[in-house]
Amino acid sequence: MTVPRTSPGIDQHPDILALRAHSEETTATPAAQAVEAIALLCGVYLAASPWIVGFNGATTLAINNLITGVAFACLVGGFGPAYERTHSSSWAALGIGAWTIVAPWVVSGPGFGTAATVSNVVVGIACCLTALALAGLGTVRGTLGVARTRR
Repeated sequence: MTVPRTSPGIDQHPDILALRAHSEETTATPAAQAVEAIALLCGVYLAASPWIVGFNGATTLAINNLITGVAFACLVGGFGPAYERTHSSSWAALGIGAWTIVAPWVVSGPGFGTAATVSNVVVGIACCLTALALAGLGTVRGTLGVARTRR
């Protein structure tokens, strides 16, 4: 025998509804959409960089960049439609960006080509910066809002 629910579910809790509204408002801004687009382009470039820069003969780094680029693009691609559930994933994106910076030395050794190293370092820094920007999207407005209400 099932007992009918007399109270609304957790998805109707006022705090959950307020969090969803804040998340939708945060990702609807042009700045948030621009950061997400730049992050997505960083992931696509990282995946295609072995063929763009010309180090596709170095199979270990080429495969590494392909996998991490696709992972980064998929990870940051989820921020727009479901920010309230994926905003903490930006820390994983930051980890992928940091790995991208050190990958030429770890995967291919210290004597690897300059173009591949520069490409990885530059796109890794861009990935880290966009991941940090995505992580900070929801906190900036909330911090300013708290500061304004205390005055």
